Amino acid sequence: MKVVLFCGGYGMRMRDGVSDLPKPMHPVGPRPLIWHVMRYYAHFGHKDFVLCLGYGAHHIKDFFLNYSETASNDFVLRGGDVQLLGSDISDWTITFVHTGLDSPIGERLRRVRRHVQREEMFLANYADVLTDLPLDSMIDRFRRSTAVGALLAVPPQSAFHCVEMGDDGLVGGISTLQEMPLWENGGYFVLRPEIFDYLPPGGDLIADACRPLAKEGRLLGYQHRGFWQPADTVKERHALEAAYQAGNRPWMLWERDPEEPVPGPDPLQAAIAAMQDELVER
Repeated sequence: MKVVLFCGGYGMRMRDGVSDLPKPMHPVGPRPLIWHVMRYYAHFGHKDFVLCLGYGAHHIKDFFLNYSETASNDFVLRGGDVQLLGSDISDWTITFVHTGLDSPIGERLRRVRRHVQREEMFLANYADVLTDLPLDSMIDRFRRSTAVGALLAVPPQSAFHCVEMGDDGLVGGISTLQEMPLWENGGYFVLRPEIFDYLPPGGDLIADACRPLAKEGRLLGYQHRGFWQPADTVKERHALEAAYQAGNRPWMLWERDPEEPVPGPDPLQAAIAAMQDELVER
């Protein structure tokens, strides 16, 4: 299944005032963020990528054109020749498409339409979030439905507290956002080509496509309470780097023992999914 990655934004909140790297190229360990996202998809067998380029496109192109397998794979050096003991991208197909410097996400998707329009369905991602989402489960649920799109839904990540107040100004309760019955867009999508019928020129994926689909009952939300970490700011990227260096890398499913189960939905999640599937099929 093809994977469309939106990696052309300016990433202003990620800027440190020193580097001009686009957000997906900021490192987590020895590899950039976009590599971690692509390696995650490759773990599930999805190795055909379409990169929607824009700002800093040359950084992304140069990284792959001059890719060094030895940075993340064991190897033997014998007589000056390198014998790799593993490979990351040798079986990947990567299509590089410049989709404009200032294009919104929906327009970037429209500009790569020719690369995915013959697919039964395809995957899409903002390329700035890491997760241990059981992707196969999300895809299987979407495949069984008649929905046009599905998005990952995660609890709000803000550390702010919500305050419940009465008309008299007295506080009746305090809770975190994570305790509220709220979900936010997690940035992982499964889409059918019919999505292009909802995208006007210069449109936005969420406002112009997902909202109308939700009103029509043709948008699925896959709830996930496992690991999900954005890298939208310098602080968040530093948190990912610290976790990587400490060996806490739950998104790197490819490093797990094959006998270790991949996190899946709990019974409540499964029951909710079954009810939503039934509603969509109606």
